[in-house]
Amino acid sequence: MDVDVGDRITVRGHRVGDHERHGEILEVRHGEGGSEPSYRVRWDDDGHESILYPGTDVEIKHYEHPN
Repeated sequence: MDVDVGDRITVRGHRVGDHERHGEILEVRHGEGGSEPSYRVRWDDDGHESILYPGTDVEIKHYEHPN
C-alpha cells in the first residue's frame, strides 16, 4: 500500500453498530526485517494520536498536494 504523510485514513467497524474512525497520517513507520509498516495517526474524533498497524478494514485516501 502506497501511503504518504497527510493522507486520510478510515478504519471500518468489524461488527454491526461499530463506528468508523477517521484520521490523518502523520508518520509512516517502515517495518523492520520485511514486516508490515505502521502509521502514526491523529484521530479526528478526539485529536488523540496512536500507532496503527493496518488491516483489511483500512481505507486510504491520498492527499492531493497543491501545485
